[in-house]
Amino acid sequence: MSIGKEDLTVLIPTLNEAGAIGQLIDELKSRDYNILVVDGRSTDGTVEIVRSKGIKLIFQEGKGKADALRTGIKFVKTPYLLVMDGDYTYDPDDIEKFLNTEFDEVIGVRKRDNMKKSHIFGNWLITKVFNVLFGTGLRDVCSGMYLLKTEIAREIEFRSRGFSAEVEIAAHIASTGGKIGEVEINYRNRIGKPKLKKMHGISIVLSSIRLMLEYNPLFFMFLASSAALIPGAIIIGYVAFELIFRGINHHVWALAGISLSGVGYISLLLAVLALYLKRLEYRIMKFIRRS
Repeated sequence: MSIGKEDLTVLIPTLNEAGAIGQLIDELKSRDYNILVVDGRSTDGTVEIVRSKGIKLIFQEGKGKADALRTGIKFVKTPYLLVMDGDYTYDPDDIEKFLNTEFDEVIGVRKRDNMKKSHIFGNWLITKVFNVLFGTGLRDVCSGMYLLKTEIAREIEFRSRGFSAEVEIAAHIASTGGKIGEVEINYRNRIGKPKLKKMHGISIVLSSIRLMLEYNPLFFMFLASSAALIPGAIIIGYVAFELIFRGINHHVWALAGISLSGVGYISLLLAVLALYLKRLEYRIMKFIRRS
């Protein structure tokens, strides 16, 4: 299915992007895209630049990127929206790649040429954690350029904060049987001061785990219980060492080690089972939505 430009709104969340936003808007306007800027009350002239370009601008409710998206989605009147950061890193030429789709979300997989090694590793780790927890095969869950069906975007509660918004969007779609696709896109050098820091990567991983706790609490309950394997294995190793090399029997410790190891092993098996049952649920939901 091909999406016409009249069916798409380019949604740009901004916060102090005066150095980049004007150039980005000019590129988008030259390609006749509908543009909506959601500003987080910038103090560097971003608002004035956007208004001087004749672009619709609204101020976000709350604080952070998730609140900016929540606010902006309310004002989108087209069937589809495409989110892209306002820091010039994403190329409007790539939007065409998103417009031929049957997916509920299409994520732009960034080329790594202009990404820092720490960001590449962090993104890889976050995406791997997400794929394990949600049974997906994504390559760039943290990308700041992605297409969404507007009706599905309005279902998302946005309980995350900051840069975890992209993870929550993908989690919602994956867990409700939606289809997520990917296209490869360019990633340009940022204009202006970077906002993403190492602590944000940790926050995103924690958000992924929190989201999975909400969608599959049994998995984490059993996974936490499986930690009993560690002290159980240590105790059994100690008992075996004492028996083999010193001839000393520790019956009580042996029983404790076996008990802990048994609880841990069974819990680990149940965690794996809970994970696969949830993935089966996702597949069934996808099948139902396609029917």
